[in-house]
Amino acid sequence: MRMSCGLTYRSMKSRWITKLSRPCSHGPMGLFVPPSPPLDPKKVKELQRFITLSKKLLVMTGAGISTESGIPDYRSEKVGLYARTDRRPIQHVDFVRSAPIRQRYWARNFVGWPQFSAHQPNPAHWALSNWEKRGKLHWLVTQNVDALHTKAGNQRLTELHGCMHRVLCLNCGEQTPRGLLQERFQDLNPSWSAEAQGVAPDGDVFLSEEQVQTFQVPSCVRCGGPLKPDVVFFGDTVNPDKVDFVHRRVREADSLLVVGSSLQVYSGYRFILTAREKKLPIAILNIGPTRSDDLACLKLNSRCGELLPLIVPH
Repeated sequence: MRMSCGLTYRSMKSRWITKLSRPCSHGPMGLFVPPSPPLDPKKVKELQRFITLSKKLLVMTGAGISTESGIPDYRSEKVGLYARTDRRPIQHVDFVRSAPIRQRYWARNFVGWPQFSAHQPNPAHWALSNWEKRGKLHWLVTQNVDALHTKAGNQRLTELHGCMHRVLCLNCGEQTPRGLLQERFQDLNPSWSAEAQGVAPDGDVFLSEEQVQTFQVPSCVRCGGPLKPDVVFFGDTVNPDKVDFVHRRVREADSLLVVGSSLQVYSGYRFILTAREKKLPIAILNIGPTRSDDLACLKLNSRCGELLPLIVPH
């Protein structure tokens, strides 16, 4: 069952337009958020107590916080990419080694970018931004690449897996804003058109091979090298300096709250292990089981955007 809206892209007098190829029958929240039980007042009070007792709280967020903004994730039951399709995310080694794979990736990303970049923070993002302003949040670590925490105003933030809003040259390391690259795509492909057959996580869409074959991909303006989004693809590793930095923030903290992550990926799970070694209390807010439920003193199966705004950060 396909649960996303198709996108149609056509060039018209040097100006790209986008439209939905068919209407959505659900709002963005309903599309990609798995079912959850009603809020339990007792659990709300328990989380409030957890936050109140925390003086140096570290929060780690995952894709589950952004599904309520309309961005699909990979693993959610029934609504994640793995449940809806047999497609899998691009692998780092394939992207680096293969020009045709880079062409396919950038064609799909080009079509998906206007919608992906337009997503806005939801009440959960705004709640965490408010916690930071109120001095409750010691540090925020996100596994997401959507920049929604930045849009919400968080500054004490580490984007563990990078950010789709930046592009890097694989040869010289030159960094450019993703929006500028979109303009170069448009200039190189004035008559190209495509209709996406579904939306995937991280700005990706589904296109046929025939649609991709004529898409032109720009190179680095500085050295002519291949371009890559400034994110950690599957099969790649997080920069060791960034990992060390987050480990230090965990060791400084007195408690850890996980929001919207199943913790299946080791790059995030490792910090739970550090918290356990330090004997920090751990709370987890995620719809469905996680890899660390047995390590948590509090587990909540609720929508992030429904629960977090109820918590008073004092």
